[in-house]
Amino acid sequence: MHSPSAAAAVPLTSPVTNGTFCPQAQRRFVLIAAILASALGFIDGSILAIAMPAIRVNLGASLAQAQWISNAYALTLSALILAGGAAGDRFGLRRAFVAGIALFIAASLACALAPNAIVLIAFRAVQGIGAAIMVPGSLAIIAKAYPKKERGRAIGVWAAASALTTALGPVFGGFVLSAFGDGIWRAIFAINLPLGLISIYLLLAKVPADTPTEKRSLDLAGAALATLAFGALAYGLTSMSASDESHMSGPSIAAGAVLLVVFIFFELRQREPMIDLSLFRVGAFAGANVATFFLYFALSANLFYLPMLLIAGWGLSTAEVGFIFLPLSALIALLSGPVGQLSDRIGPRFPIACGSLVVAFAFAGLALLAHAGIHNFWTGTFPLMALMGLGMALVVSPLSTAIMTAVEDKDTGAASGINNAVSRIGGLIAVAAMGSLAAWVYAHALDGNATPGVPGFGEPATVGLAPAVDAARLAASDAAFAAVSAVTALLCLLSAVIAWTTISGQPLPWPRGSENPQG
Repeated sequence: MHSPSAAAAVPLTSPVTNGTFCPQAQRRFVLIAAILASALGFIDGSILAIAMPAIRVNLGASLAQAQWISNAYALTLSALILAGGAAGDRFGLRRAFVAGIALFIAASLACALAPNAIVLIAFRAVQGIGAAIMVPGSLAIIAKAYPKKERGRAIGVWAAASALTTALGPVFGGFVLSAFGDGIWRAIFAINLPLGLISIYLLLAKVPADTPTEKRSLDLAGAALATLAFGALAYGLTSMSASDESHMSGPSIAAGAVLLVVFIFFELRQREPMIDLSLFRVGAFAGANVATFFLYFALSANLFYLPMLLIAGWGLSTAEVGFIFLPLSALIALLSGPVGQLSDRIGPRFPIACGSLVVAFAFAGLALLAHAGIHNFWTGTFPLMALMGLGMALVVSPLSTAIMTAVEDKDTGAASGINNAVSRIGGLIAVAAMGSLAAWVYAHALDGNATPGVPGFGEPATVGLAPAVDAARLAASDAAFAAVSAVTALLCLLSAVIAWTTISGQPLPWPRGSENPQG
């Protein structure tokens, strides 16, 4: 902590400096805090999939509980992220950002201490609420702290650091899990405490408070309806994989569908809705979001269930499996700039459709490998994951361009927020639905070998399992993941078709090298 005199050098509020609320000497602290806060979410999300087999062993969690350890966070984040962004406008970005980080790290500490799966699921939901405030605040506070001429470079540094964190986090986490055993998964959540506290300290001690830009409504009723609707849908889809809850599947899905319709009508009647549904009347915007849903559905399903197959099924170490996330982050970081320039010249339609096809081929390859029982990670699975990373690198930047150019300048912020939420909802539904598919195929493939001693899909093999039964378990695991990959490959193909038929193939209207008028 600084002395009172040093702290006094940073006023609680600051006059506008070159169009921003933050003096030049203090802007670097905003950038550092935003990078650290972004690292919280990226590290948590990417390492969790690798740590899931260890968590299941340590806490005795079922497949349905494993799905909810992921989905509780995704549910509250996706349903509340638009309200979280509005909170920054209403209360001030620094204040909202600090509140989001504080809630996130408090929930992370509770996750690290969770005695069972139910408690972990509950605090993962609280974590998602904190992330819903923190995630939009991270980029927004950079944009507000830096003048327009410096903003692009600052965002570039933030994006590069975020990509590096996302790429190296699973690799480092995999090595730690391999070296220290199953119980070390708790450190994944505990590491958020020092990172978050440093961010909060920098924001409060080094950065002046910004002035709220507008008194926007947070539409908490709409957020609650969205949470209930998507929560009921996810519960219904997840309960299909749990034999003791399967009878709740139909009623839950029906309730979710009804609540979703109620949510849509509620938003249409709101003066300041959380989601401006009128934007979906624009064909290119609607098409880009449908393509986003299918693509991120496929990506999330594979990145969640592939580590389960590799670790619990194939018996690979978490250190090896940590590398599957590396090509995705590295290729997006390396290629987003050149692909974005290409998209400016030829329009976003071709890169998005082409990238979606590449991802479809990658997932189809994973399905064929698993179906054939080819258990070679470095010459089989890893190259296909690199191909998937190439496909996503072709999609990410042009998809943002397609979303931004489909709407009027005044609606670009809302459009970006909606697309962010759609991608996360796609992941939420994917983990729920594909888990039930994997569980059904796994049980069907086991057939006569389903004995009380056989673990479920994604659970490590128990000691002393008979060789014939273990071979049947492995074959069933391969079949289950092959089904997931085949379905997601078809969805990526559908995403390519939708992108080609709905998104503009025209070059952007501004000259290359000039400032993007969409901001």
